Amino acid sequence: MDKRIIADVVVCGGGPAGVNAAIAAGRSGARTVLVERYGFIGGMSTAALVYPWMTFHTTEGKQVIAGIAQEMIDRLKERNASPGHVRDTVGFVHTITPYHPEHYKILALEMLREAGVKVLLHSFVDQVDVAESRIQSVQLTTKSGKIQVQGKVFIDATGDADIAYLAGAPCLQGRDGDRLTQPMTMKFRMRGVDLERVKQYMLEHPDEFYKKTPFEELPTLPLSGVLGYYKHWKEANLPINRDQVLFFTGPEADEVLVNTTRVQGLDGTDVEDLTEAEELGRKQVLMVAEFMRSRLPGFEKASLSSVGAQIGIRETRRIDGVYALQVDDVVQGRRFTDVIARSGYPIDIHDPSGKGVTAAWVQGDGAYDIPYRCLLPQKLSNLLTAGRCISTTHEALATTRLTPSCMATGQAAGSAAGLAVRDEITVSDVDIQELQYIMEVDGALLK
Repeated sequence: MDKRIIADVVVCGGGPAGVNAAIAAGRSGARTVLVERYGFIGGMSTAALVYPWMTFHTTEGKQVIAGIAQEMIDRLKERNASPGHVRDTVGFVHTITPYHPEHYKILALEMLREAGVKVLLHSFVDQVDVAESRIQSVQLTTKSGKIQVQGKVFIDATGDADIAYLAGAPCLQGRDGDRLTQPMTMKFRMRGVDLERVKQYMLEHPDEFYKKTPFEELPTLPLSGVLGYYKHWKEANLPINRDQVLFFTGPEADEVLVNTTRVQGLDGTDVEDLTEAEELGRKQVLMVAEFMRSRLPGFEKASLSSVGAQIGIRETRRIDGVYALQVDDVVQGRRFTDVIARSGYPIDIHDPSGKGVTAAWVQGDGAYDIPYRCLLPQKLSNLLTAGRCISTTHEALATTRLTPSCMATGQAAGSAAGLAVRDEITVSDVDIQELQYIMEVDGALLK
C-alpha cells in the first residue's frame, strides 16, 4: 500500500514562490507540506543559478516588495551572505539584491522548519486526483515508492503550472499565435575576474556599454552588473542569437554570474526539448566562457567555476485564470482593489526568436498591482498558484516572472490558503480585506 500523508496545505515546488507560500501557510497554523523535486530548496535561484534577485524597488528607488522576502534578506545579511539591496550598475533597474545561494538553501529550510512545514525533497508530482472541482491529493514518485499527499488547499508553485495542468485547469503557453516562449539560458559562474579592470574599461569606453549604465556614479559605486561589450561580442560572431554580454558580480570579490547564453525555440514542458536545451546550453557555456577569457579586459585570468544544475527557464505554461494581468496594467501602474502584491520591475521580454530584448517601464508611481484573481485558476475551488505560473499575458509575464514578484505572490498564496483552511471555504471566497490586513501585518507592501 502506498504511503499517505495528510495535510491542510500542500505546496508543490520549492522555489522562491513555493518557499514563501509554505512559510506563510505554516505560520497561519495550517499543517503544511512542501514538495520539491530536487535535493535542495531554491528552484531557479539555486538549481539554475538565477542571480541576483531583481528588483524589490521601483526605478526611482521606492521599495514595493518586502514581507517574508525582506525577512530572508535581513537574515542573509546577518550571515554575511548578502549585502542587501545595492545599486544596479547595469542601469536597467534601480536596485538588485545579490545573495549566496548555498546560504539561501539552508536559511530557507530553517525558516520552513520554524514555521512547522514538513519538507519532502527528491519528490516529483506525477498525478493529481480531482473530484467535484476539488483536488483531493497529489501523487509523488520518490526513492521510497509512491506517496499520496492529501490536502484541503493546494498551491501550484511549480513554475510550469504542472499541478493546474494535471488537474485539468485551463492553461496557456508562450505568446499568442505561435506559443513560442522566452528563451532559456544556461547560467554559469567565473572566478578570477579583475573587476577593477572591468570598471576601468567601462569608464574609458562608455559607448561599448548599455546606454542606461550610471556612468556618472560608477567611479564611486561597487560594480554590481555589466551589460555591453558590444564590439567584442560582434567581432566574436558566436552562434548565439544575442547582441551583448550580461553578467553580475559576486557573491565573491573575484566572481561573476554570466547571463548570456540563449536557447530558443524549444518547449520547457517537453522532455525531449528540455534534453536538447540542456546540451545546447552547456555547449554555449563553454563557448562564452572561452570568449570572455580570451577577449574581454579583466577576464584574462578568469576560469569557469560552476554551471547551473539545470537550464534557466523564463517561461512555460501559466494558468488561464479568473483574471489575466495585462501589459497595460503593468505599464500604466494600475491599482486593483484585490491587490496582493506590487512590483516595480519593467516589462522585459527576451525575444523568443530574435536577438534583442523588448523593455517597457512602469509609469505612474513606478509600481503596478498584482490582483488576487491572478492566483485563481478556473474550474478548481481549492487551488492557488504562485510565482511564474500565475495568470498573465505573455507580455505581462515578462515582469511577474522575476524572483521578488514570485516571492510576493507566494506569500499571498500561502496566507490565503491559511484563511481558506481556517474558515473551511473555497479559495475564491477568501475575504480580500482580511487577507490584505494579514499580509500587511506580516510586512507586505500593498499601498
